[in-house]
Amino acid sequence: MKVFFVLLLAAVLCTDPGSSLQCYSCKSKLSNSNCQEQMTCKENEMCKTDVIRVIGSISIINKGCEASCLEEYQDFKVGSRNVSCCSSNFCNVNAAGSLRSSYGMAAGISATVLWTLLNNRL
Repeated sequence: MKVFFVLLLAAVLCTDPGSSLQCYSCKSKLSNSNCQEQMTCKENEMCKTDVIRVIGSISIINKGCEASCLEEYQDFKVGSRNVSCCSSNFCNVNAAGSLRSSYGMAAGISATVLWTLLNNRL
């Protein structure tokens, strides 16, 4: 009988009670570095990041947990809005849309370096 209780106790201790999704959370921050507060989502929620860019360089960042998250990108005359959703722990560490602007920056730097190299060879 003791063996049964030991095995039962071991089985209970080894079961995963179900871990909740962890996300970063903030409201209306101007910098992603100020948007690193951690929160635990409820069941069936996912991480959401919403970035509104105004006149190119000003960004307003909102992060948190959402039950219904739809990814979208909207382009306005004076800015843009980018919403991203993900479902792994702390997957919303970066601000949405940063990948799009980093590609543009990488292309600009590459073009500058290539232009400089070509002009120096001639």
